[in-house]
Amino acid sequence: MWGNKRGTSAVAGCTTLISRDTQFIGTIHFSGNLEIEGEVVGDVLAAPGADAVVRLVEAGRIQGEIRAPRVMINGAVEGAVHATSHLELAPRARVSGDVHYHIIEMAAGAEVNGRLLHCMELEEASAAPAAVFLGQQDAVAKVD
Repeated sequence: MWGNKRGTSAVAGCTTLISRDTQFIGTIHFSGNLEIEGEVVGDVLAAPGADAVVRLVEAGRIQGEIRAPRVMINGAVEGAVHATSHLELAPRARVSGDVHYHIIEMAAGAEVNGRLLHCMELEEASAAPAAVFLGQQDAVAKVD
């Protein structure tokens, strides 16, 4: 998962780094790889149609929404996470907000304080308004 050698963090294009001891305030629009070691106060949004990856390391922090195909979290997020392809929650991941995912990997020790919402369930819910809450799970998830 987090340290595997499958190359899940390798995406064609550039890599942008928000380094440790750096605070970025505002919305980030990106494509390629975005690695966050510092703090982002604002939304992190991948370009539509981009094969993009957000990687939040252990000391990293995001106060805002994340929207990207692939998201890897080992830091703290205060806001919703939307991973349309793959979401990895590493042992030190702390998410306070709803998590929207297609595929999720959650390591022992990771925490989610919010709802876990599968993307397929959301698509079905939009087609049938009466079933909006059927596939959702209110959860405080902690894997030990």
